[in-house]
Formats: sequence, structure tokens, C-alpha cells
Amino acid sequence: MLLAFDSTQQALRAEMLLEYADIEIDIRPTPKEITAGCALSIEFPGADLMRVQEIIESENVEIRGIYFKKEDGYGTIVEK
Repeated sequence: MLLAFDSTQQALRAEMLLEYADIEIDIRPTPKEITAGCALSIEFPGADLMRVQEIIESENVEIRGIYFKKEDGYGTIVEK
């Protein structure tokens, strides 16, 4: 799964919150297929989707969307 952001500040804030919650994440460049205002995205295991959504919502982190990898690009789980 992939979290995309409109700002680097929100990406770094989400990184801190998810690491604090012991969710395994990787910071990576935002794929070209996903239009976002920030060059950073956060990759996380699909098994943690519900926890990630709860943290993002409860902490009011502004995201572009949550995406999943498909054969031909990315599909959308949540888009803002």
C-alpha cells in the first residue's frame, strides 16, 4: 500500500506517527502514475491498512490518497 501527500511536511508528520505506532514503513519517491504535490510517499503493508487509516484520520494528517499496486499501475483505496 502507498500513502501519497500534497506536502512534504505532511509526509514527514505521517512518517513520525506511523513509526511511533510500530508500523513497518518505507519512504520512497511518489510514482509518476500518482499525481501528488509531494515527491515523497510512504509504503506500508496491506495488513496495516485499517491502523494507518485510523492514525491518519485521528491525527488529521492531510493525504492525497491511499493506493495499491496493480499490474498496470496503481489503484485507489482512498482519494482526497
